[in-house]
Amino acid sequence: MKSNVSDYLEIAYCIYKDACAKCIADVSDLRDLQTMRSRVENEGLSFLTITLPKFCEDFERSLANGFIDSTLFRSFRKNGVIPAFLRGILSLVFDSETGRINDYENPIVARFNSDLVNCVRQICLAFKKVEFECSPRRVALSLAEFIRIEQSFDTFSIPMEDLDHFDRVSSVLWDNLIHSVRVDNLVPRHGPGATADRISGNQKYSWRRWHERLEPYLPLVDNAYSMSSVPSEEVDLVTFVKPDQEQPVRVIPVPKTMKGPRIIAIEPVCMQYAQQAVRSELYAQIERSWLTSGHLNFRDQRINQDLALMSSSDGRLATIDLSEASDRVPRDLALRMFRANSDLSEFIEACRSTSAEMPGGEVISPLRKFASMGSALCFPVESMYFYTLCVAALLRENNLPVSFANVFLVSRDVYVYGDDIIVPSAHAIAVLAYLQKYNCKVNVRKTFVTGWFRESCGVDAYAGELVTPTYLRQPQPKNRQQVNQLLSWVSTANLFYMKGFWRTSSHMFKVCERILGPLPYVSSEMAGLGRISYLGYRTAERWNANLQRLEVKCWVPSAVYRTDKLNGYAALQKSLLGLLGWKFSSPIVSSDPLHLERSALYGAVAIKRRWVPLQ
Repeated sequence: MKSNVSDYLEIAYCIYKDACAKCIADVSDLRDLQTMRSRVENEGLSFLTITLPKFCEDFERSLANGFIDSTLFRSFRKNGVIPAFLRGILSLVFDSETGRINDYENPIVARFNSDLVNCVRQICLAFKKVEFECSPRRVALSLAEFIRIEQSFDTFSIPMEDLDHFDRVSSVLWDNLIHSVRVDNLVPRHGPGATADRISGNQKYSWRRWHERLEPYLPLVDNAYSMSSVPSEEVDLVTFVKPDQEQPVRVIPVPKTMKGPRIIAIEPVCMQYAQQAVRSELYAQIERSWLTSGHLNFRDQRINQDLALMSSSDGRLATIDLSEASDRVPRDLALRMFRANSDLSEFIEACRSTSAEMPGGEVISPLRKFASMGSALCFPVESMYFYTLCVAALLRENNLPVSFANVFLVSRDVYVYGDDIIVPSAHAIAVLAYLQKYNCKVNVRKTFVTGWFRESCGVDAYAGELVTPTYLRQPQPKNRQQVNQLLSWVSTANLFYMKGFWRTSSHMFKVCERILGPLPYVSSEMAGLGRISYLGYRTAERWNANLQRLEVKCWVPSAVYRTDKLNGYAALQKSLLGLLGWKFSSPIVSSDPLHLERSALYGAVAIKRRWVPLQ
């Protein structure tokens, strides 16, 4: 067995032993460890990253159904109706002869079982989200699916009766909200990530290309450059691009899990700049609207998380998850939600990319989807679309005419955060059917209507108890240059410690300390890398007389900067945008006092040993 595979198998052993130790009965079984070893030898890391998560999906489906179906756990040998793997734990949850959950309707028993559910999920899901590279075949399949979804719009259509219903519901929800939005008051800004032009940092402010479609709504002068820049050489250097010559979005796969990459579409600089202006305004308007406030959220997942926890106990609400959500929102239907404000609708259309370039060079044009992940407008518009569909479905299910009062009534039990949706369990089937009619793909394995299990926005709950696993996110670090992996492993080791998986935590800290040396005990509020302990943290290593504080020496993460000077009117525009930061929940430009001379490398981080105050 390759050494790196053995390293992860050793962690899997630690997780298994810790999980068994947390169960109320002795469920440890050497045969489980033997199964893990033999299958990792035969299947490689895919057993930990793909097969075990699939086992957990079948386990969760059994929890929702109330029994183990014969079609589940097909890749594992069974003893009777229960899989032989993890039988010690599963036999405490399910009846060994019938496969039914013990006292399925009893909430006391269900809560008793939550620890067992937690342990099974931790064993199976620990490696699900490690950012290993996918096989070329899986990458190719994901890219082919991106193309197939785009082609499916050719045959997608909505009956006129349903389209009229969609329009009337959309009108009640959004007309008053967007009617007052003035395009000339929108403030553009750059996003933090990559661009199709491969321009980053301060150079995003030195404009070279500007799409003509943007000019009527977001003129270059007064938005990308100040009025004082005319006339100037900087403005003269800008090329105005005609619609048929616009740069397509750049479609790329990025690491997600070994099961498949995440497919994103990177926007050109000027399009991302314009999209951010609309995005900020939509966030502000929707989060304070009387019809959507607290129900359609963009920056706070806690509402969905709390409801998932509560609904796992009372069963009143169902949690719905959608697959390929952003790629399935039709452009035509998305734009219909903005018909009450023609200027805004036309601006959204103007800053929406119409073609996409695949990694192999193939260009897809025109795009029929509204936008892929990577567009700043993808998240708010898809959320509005799903919210509209849920409300429309509930009105139809309850035979209620479209009115402000009825829309308000049914929307009180609809909660949307991106593709994480919560609706009443009693009407969930009708909502699922309606979503599918409008081109959405329901992820059946992560949608829960019955049973004691619920999942939304990163919170997994069973019978009112949290059963969210701790995930390894990064591969095992090998040296000090792999800073992101070191940071992730130290953080994950502390999460395992706080969860009571002390054998696992200790093993992960040993891996990190072989590279960094002994780590100090720290509090959760301290900036440096270290161990968190229920016993508190060690006394300070020194007293800083100048700053009058106790300090300890830690490895501290810091941004990595590159020289990136910005001069002239580009620097002026960036500074002027910075003055508008008070309008938004996050600053528009960096708070670094040297931001006109350097820029941080996105995603890059370094660690240095420094004295840190003991808090």
